[in-house]
Amino acid sequence: MPPPPPVEEPVDESWLATYADAITLLMAFFVMLLTFAEYDIPAFEEAAQAIAENVGNREQISTTQELKLEIQDVVFEMQADQVVEVAQDKKGIVIELASRAFFKPGSAQLRQAAIPVLQKMSTMLTAPKFACYNVEVEGHTDDIPIKTKAFPSNWELSAARASRVVRYFVEQKMQSFRLLAVGRAETIPKVPNRDASGKPIKENQTTNRRIELHVERMSLEQQKRCNERTDFKDVLKKVQKRKQAQDQMPAPAPANQ
Repeated sequence: MPPPPPVEEPVDESWLATYADAITLLMAFFVMLLTFAEYDIPAFEEAAQAIAENVGNREQISTTQELKLEIQDVVFEMQADQVVEVAQDKKGIVIELASRAFFKPGSAQLRQAAIPVLQKMSTMLTAPKFACYNVEVEGHTDDIPIKTKAFPSNWELSAARASRVVRYFVEQKMQSFRLLAVGRAETIPKVPNRDASGKPIKENQTTNRRIELHVERMSLEQQKRCNERTDFKDVLKKVQKRKQAQDQMPAPAPANQ
């Protein structure tokens, strides 16, 4: 009696689903590159992260997310989380500083207690991996008018406070082309300054007096210039170190006649 024919095992095609997902993501990625005349860097990072997670089956953290986590760690370690908030929007990182903790009332003079927090942030933002991020500093006030010799209105006060933070970062060797100071006065309140009857809400007015740091990844063209400047700066430092080493070398002994 002849043996029965071998039973054919069904072909396992479960891999096709993963393959199709990967191809779809790659296609969407390249369509995005070809569609946008000006690249949306945060969207670019999100797409790259999604591809890495789906194709590589591993969690991927973008540079922007890494920056956010590091800033949050610093704020927590310095016990400044009551006066500093760190969030992420579509463009990048938003760091909110409570004006009451960083400036003296009605002035643009930094409090001494605020200096260590700004110094830590400056050190982090000047690190090589975060060197190609722009930092826009916005000053915000409440709706209480101010009229002093130094600050005729809230426009001057908000702009001066933003400029003071920018100037501090420049003093800490942050490259000035990355920075921008903007005064918003009372035009963009975070919460209503007054209730329906027009009565001031003190807590809300305190909340609205703030400084916002918008930390955003540079465009591709800006990143190119940023990298060129950084590379030139590194080369210059190496040349200076080599020259210093040569200057410190002992002079050669005179040859015997």
